[in-house]
Amino acid sequence: MYLHKVEGPRSVTLPDGTILSQADLPPPDTRRWVASRKILVVRGVLYGLITLSEAKKRYGISDEEFNIWVSAVAEHGVDALKVTALKKLSTT
Repeated sequence: MYLHKVEGPRSVTLPDGTILSQADLPPPDTRRWVASRKILVVRGVLYGLITLSEAKKRYGISDEEFNIWVSAVAEHGVDALKVTALKKLSTT
């Protein structure tokens, strides 16, 4: 079995006890950002699996976009990352 060399940890344990690994992160060529992929990137950065600069480079996202995702989760939970929820939040 060959393990691909990665920078940083291969996995982290989240507060709820689940394990998030490098393999769980979305592929670098991701273009369709559904809520489940966004939360993986947010959790990966917040819990040290991947650095913010690495996430920005890998996924082509901006500081502003990442900060919007983090703020949405902090204020309204994971469901706020759904596009329809973001549209509703921006109109209120």
